[in-house]
Amino acid sequence: MQDTENGEKEEKNEPEAEAGKEQVASEKEIAELKERILRLTAEFDNYKKRIAKDLNASSDKAKAEMISRLLPVIDEFELAISTMDLKQEHAKGVSLIYSNMISILKSAGLQVIDSSGRYDPYKHEIVLAEESDKEEGTVLGVIRNGYKFKDIMLRPASVIIAKKKHDEKINPEESTENKEEKGE
Repeated sequence: MQDTENGEKEEKNEPEAEAGKEQVASEKEIAELKERILRLTAEFDNYKKRIAKDLNASSDKAKAEMISRLLPVIDEFELAISTMDLKQEHAKGVSLIYSNMISILKSAGLQVIDSSGRYDPYKHEIVLAEESDKEEGTVLGVIRNGYKFKDIMLRPASVIIAKKKHDEKINPEESTENKEEKGE
């Protein structure tokens, strides 16, 4: 009977060992599933953030395009105001409409590009270069204002920049004579 008892004991130990192995395996599986769920949750959160960012960027691009279509109107208002006598009533009205429109656009994110100082190829478009006593590349004047919407460049400023003054032009015959004298 001992054999049978031992046999039974052996049979009982085997299911217990198998149950222990199954429990360890199921705990591993649970840990893997928890880790997988955490990863999926993190990926989904990143996806939501990316979609929100893309949606915001798309909205900004649409606004920038609409505002860029209004830039010629702004230019025409500025031209009209510069040629009008601001003492007249209709000139005051035009000026008021312009200032209201600009304040609305600025509150939406429109920015006038600063054109003072030195020429910046990312902000300015050179229309004319004039001889000046100022340092070469200094912005002397603005022909047309430049604008950006948030970080989106709508239009560079059209500027006049300074260039070096040239001395009186040397006669080509004199320059060849000078070269001959120097032995060149």
